[in-house]
Amino acid sequence: MNLVTSLSAVAQRLTLACAIASIAVSAHAATTLDSLKEQGSVRIGYANETPFAYTGTDGKVTGESPEIATAIFKQLGIKDVNGVLTEWGSLIPGLRAGRFDAIAAGMYITPARCKQVLFTDPHYQLPDALLVPKGNPKELFSYEDVAKNPEVKLAIMAGTVELQYARDSGVKDEQILQVPDTTAQLQAVRAKRADAAVGTQLTMKGLAAKGGDSVEAMTDFKDDPSHIGYGALAFRPEDKELRDQVNAQLKKWLGSEEHLKTVAPFGFDKSNLTTKTAAELCGQ
Repeated sequence: MNLVTSLSAVAQRLTLACAIASIAVSAHAATTLDSLKEQGSVRIGYANETPFAYTGTDGKVTGESPEIATAIFKQLGIKDVNGVLTEWGSLIPGLRAGRFDAIAAGMYITPARCKQVLFTDPHYQLPDALLVPKGNPKELFSYEDVAKNPEVKLAIMAGTVELQYARDSGVKDEQILQVPDTTAQLQAVRAKRADAAVGTQLTMKGLAAKGGDSVEAMTDFKDDPSHIGYGALAFRPEDKELRDQVNAQLKKWLGSEEHLKTVAPFGFDKSNLTTKTAAELCGQ
């Protein structure tokens, strides 16, 4: 090989290497939002919990949080929102493993969760309530009422903040019946495997409506004000740009006539609006 041929070969290799490097840089520069816009669809993780996120009679995901996600992603140019159903305790692991692109399940913002995911600012605030047998025979109005009677069993959905609230209030683990979803909470109370179930006020009222005359929701629930839940959409830590874009759209849309009309079928209204931010709630 002569010198000219050798130099030509080196030049070709350098050109190829530069091209490969350019492609790699371009691929790296493409954000999750860019990719979602290009494919025109986004996957949202949810767990069956009425009215926050659940599978409708048509088999599609609906509820307050998925409907908000659908509206916001459409504003960002992403038309198709596909639900991925999982158990509540698998939502954050599923997001981080890439099974879906966002969590739209009415998930409460807590400092512990803030270490694992990026939250938008909350799109609602909500207190908790108890689901009890009709007449509330054990006279349960607080976590403390449960704690002081060691025979009382409390059904709590696994992975929810109520689990820690109960423990912090003195409820022993042997008093807690952890279940995978709200349907199991209702079944536990109706079958008398639990004396009460705890969850968000809207959820417990919804279960009471489904449960007929055998159960009722105790909305006069005495609880620590700091336990008021603030629900939001959640994203992977590396998807900050996506979270920020969604957050910007939410700030413009929440409280609008369209927003309130969207969430009204799920029991939400102006009273659920909040000015709290994710930064405030994560720093508590």
